[in-house]
Amino acid sequence: MTTASESHRPATVVNHPHLIAAIDAGQTEKSRGFAFLNREGGEDFMSFATLREEAMNRAAHFRALGLKHGDRVALVLPDGQDFVPTFLGAVWAGLVPVPLYPPLSLGKLDAYLETLVNICRKATPAYLVTNAKLSQVLWSGAARIPSLQGVLAAEELRQPAPSEASREPAKVSGDDLCFLQFTSGSTSLPKGVEVTHDALRANAWAIMRDGLNTDSSVDMGVSWLPLYHDMGLIGFVLSPLFHNVQVTFIPTLSFVRGANIWLSTIHKKRGTISFAPNFAYSLAAKRAKPEQLENWDLSCMRAFGCGAEPINPTTMKNFVETFIPAGLKASALVPCYGMAEATLAISFIGLDEELSTDKIDATTYRDEKRAVPAQGNAATVEFVSCGRTFPGHDVGAFADDGQRLPDRQVGELWVKGPSIARGYYQDPQASEATFGQGWLRTGDLGYLVDGQVFITGRKKDLIIINGRNYDPQRIEWLVDEMPEVRRGNTVAFSVPGQASEELVVVVESRSENPAALKEAITQRVNEELSLNCSAVVVAPPGSLPKTSSGKLQRSRTRQQYLDGTVGKEGVRTLGASADRAVLAKHVALAWVGKSRHRVRRIAKHTIEIRNLRDAVYKVKLANHWARALVGRLLP
Repeated sequence: MTTASESHRPATVVNHPHLIAAIDAGQTEKSRGFAFLNREGGEDFMSFATLREEAMNRAAHFRALGLKHGDRVALVLPDGQDFVPTFLGAVWAGLVPVPLYPPLSLGKLDAYLETLVNICRKATPAYLVTNAKLSQVLWSGAARIPSLQGVLAAEELRQPAPSEASREPAKVSGDDLCFLQFTSGSTSLPKGVEVTHDALRANAWAIMRDGLNTDSSVDMGVSWLPLYHDMGLIGFVLSPLFHNVQVTFIPTLSFVRGANIWLSTIHKKRGTISFAPNFAYSLAAKRAKPEQLENWDLSCMRAFGCGAEPINPTTMKNFVETFIPAGLKASALVPCYGMAEATLAISFIGLDEELSTDKIDATTYRDEKRAVPAQGNAATVEFVSCGRTFPGHDVGAFADDGQRLPDRQVGELWVKGPSIARGYYQDPQASEATFGQGWLRTGDLGYLVDGQVFITGRKKDLIIINGRNYDPQRIEWLVDEMPEVRRGNTVAFSVPGQASEELVVVVESRSENPAALKEAITQRVNEELSLNCSAVVVAPPGSLPKTSSGKLQRSRTRQQYLDGTVGKEGVRTLGASADRAVLAKHVALAWVGKSRHRVRRIAKHTIEIRNLRDAVYKVKLANHWARALVGRLLP
């Protein structure tokens, strides 16, 4: 693939054998490292040397608890200052961290805890690490996880570990499991991707060297991405650690509350590398104010990467046009393709290339699954090039019968190479279906042109009406542009009809005239795509289901529509009184769960049993104590 210009050459190229070696290499780096912005506007800096010391201390804490090589540790830590050293500490001790997303709001706390319990039952962690505040709620679910020996507060792990506990690095091999990355669950239930040390090392090299050609003496990453998600964790914590690149982290909630903090921080920190999903680029362009465009200098940026969801060519072009007055170079935009099962990255466009799109004939694409360049006045569909895959890797489009397809023939994209994960944790059937026969079957539809990858959509989400194929995101992007629709909150899918599948569109809106909005959406979809909407649903803001990474869940929205519950299962943000009620319930349940867990632990490990009568008496005593506590907490 095309790399950076010849003038940008890294001073030192390092390829550590595994993540533990990369952490250890930071012991002399006392002035370089990670900066964490806090919600008050301040900054906490951790040098690479400090991160190493903090990782060693946390590793000693884990060992003092009796954790052994390969044990899993679940992490629910919203603050980077806690998450990063705790994750690295688990790896240093030879444990397997399982990063999980924290509660994003109280509006769907019940559903969140159910997901947390289901994931942890699959991952079987020995401990769950969170902060003291969240532990008051998470015990509500933690008590239902059989493998869990306890919940640790991050505040405890900051304290000096017992002196007798070992701080030595674990000995690992390349095939050892480094961490479990649970998928976002946009089209299915979350599955634990097994990322090995070798796969992580290979993908870190592909990103930082083959893709970005980083120079640790000048490059600065800036990221607001959540650290429990693969793009935030691998792209901005682990890969930079392997290659000694400094990063400034913005709290994700700070970006959600004000997208301008992203570009403002890049300007102040002279950032050179940042990545985000498509919606963030749309939001940044929309929120930028004229006075900010005059004051910001974005000429420092080498790579604005875009991935994690289908890339809208209109959004990309608008972002470039909006920020060129602030010094943004058109070549700084880097569309890319990746997924958790490939560790993270699969393909990048070259750093000296500008945004490239492919306009193809819409009719041939929908009817014949071929991407034929458009001619004349025919209807077109436009896709963004996500570049070429990395050296040592291969990507191709395949038919349903497993035959590799030629250029411009649409099929499922398959990938192979050293970055591919080992499989799904404790799920051999799903592993064989996705990772079998030497290829990763991505579930994504797309085509190639001279090695360039073009993503057209998800195989499971494809809408087929009257024998024609339609990508849901094309319909969604069209509706998103309408004034009263909340941008990025439209879902399109099909449902069984009398003669064929029928199209349904669901949007979030605050419209005071939903009937008129439904009519306008129906008319626009018909005019632009010659499709008839069987139904249009206008739902309250914050009511459509999303994954932990912010992706809309089409399959779940479709099921809600069929069940008649779309827009009625609670919102992501409730009013203050409802928030307090939900929180009070789970705090009470957490106390109950924590107490019952303690009783079980005491009964199992610490009660001295002198005889059978004594054992029966102590079990009754423990049950009586727990029941009394329940009676005090719940009506």
